[in-house]
Amino acid sequence: MSNGILVINAGSSSSKFSVYVMDGGLHFVTKGQVEGIGVGIQPHFSAVNAAGETIADELWPSFEVGKRHSSLLRLLIDWIEGHLGDATLKAVGHRVVHGGQKFAAPAMVTPEVVSELKGLVALAPLHQPHNIGPIETLHDMHPELPQVACFDTAFHTTKRLEASLLGLPRKYLDAGVRRYGFHGLSYEYIASKLAEVAPQVAKGRVVIAHLGSGASMCGIKDGRSVDSSMGFTAVDGLMMGTRTGALDPGVVLHMVQSEGMDGKALEKLLYKDSGLLGVSGGLSNDMRVLLASDDPNAREAVDLFVYRIVKEIGALACALGGIDALVFTAGIGEHSAEVRKRVIEQVKWLGITLDPVANQNNALCVSAADSSVSAWAIPTDEELMIARHTQRLVFGV
Repeated sequence: MSNGILVINAGSSSSKFSVYVMDGGLHFVTKGQVEGIGVGIQPHFSAVNAAGETIADELWPSFEVGKRHSSLLRLLIDWIEGHLGDATLKAVGHRVVHGGQKFAAPAMVTPEVVSELKGLVALAPLHQPHNIGPIETLHDMHPELPQVACFDTAFHTTKRLEASLLGLPRKYLDAGVRRYGFHGLSYEYIASKLAEVAPQVAKGRVVIAHLGSGASMCGIKDGRSVDSSMGFTAVDGLMMGTRTGALDPGVVLHMVQSEGMDGKALEKLLYKDSGLLGVSGGLSNDMRVLLASDDPNAREAVDLFVYRIVKEIGALACALGGIDALVFTAGIGEHSAEVRKRVIEQVKWLGITLDPVANQNNALCVSAADSSVSAWAIPTDEELMIARHTQRLVFGV
């Protein structure tokens, strides 16, 4: 009988999951999500198998306030256990956004670890509580089931100190206000994949662009994080689907003093109403929609998105002392040939030459054979990275 590993990536209104089986290796079985949790609609459950075929597409019950996530998780566990075949669920890995200064690597979940994670809620109030919730619920349901917390910040703990500091009074730094960096599980996976497909490149200076609804960039050297675009929170750095990205602090002061905004209104502005959506005049936060539109606001939104990426490539190349490769990943990075083309055209001075055919076909390597700096489009897999960590910590494999 094989061991099954469940990976959970829980958010405020949705929970994604993936299931793997240890059978002479780590094999993907199924993945899916529960959407519409606590937003006034009936939750929608969907799942696909390893062949990409839909095996579930249904509405689930609406549970009362305070029991929604836990009740839906119980349904999910029941469904997963019924779709494991001869395997048995033996471990669960969780994506946890913030590991603070203490967690530089994935950790087995204990009451002490949960307590530490709760202490970090103030650093990631929109994410951390929803990451902790399933951990506690699963402990109540199956106290014997090993759980592993995998942190989005951990990969960036190799940054040198000055890449983590902020220009604030020391007391705030001592209280944990510093540049952490996020999307670490994605960067860790890309670093491991690059080591497989281009080992010499992986040992060099690589800039990775994780471009999705949430977007960030990271400079790695010999597979280790040197610096990243995101800082204290996941709203910093690149402009994103609905998030502002890097913003002059004076703008926030202006919104408070001149517009009368309070914390909640600012949070909504910075996280929900800005980015591609805001700059496009409310048209869309979907890059595909914006690229297909002839609206000048849509064009400006795309232009700003590309411009910020280009600037960050230059900054990270400086932090690395040069660049040997550029990697695009996540939804936009993996699938938008047009965005990759626009970015590479503006950084060709770095020595990157695009292969138009390879780029249009979303090939693994999208740079020309004679390009002195290579460019890649590598699909990320944060869930597999979490499953690997869980397998290692629980089973020692």
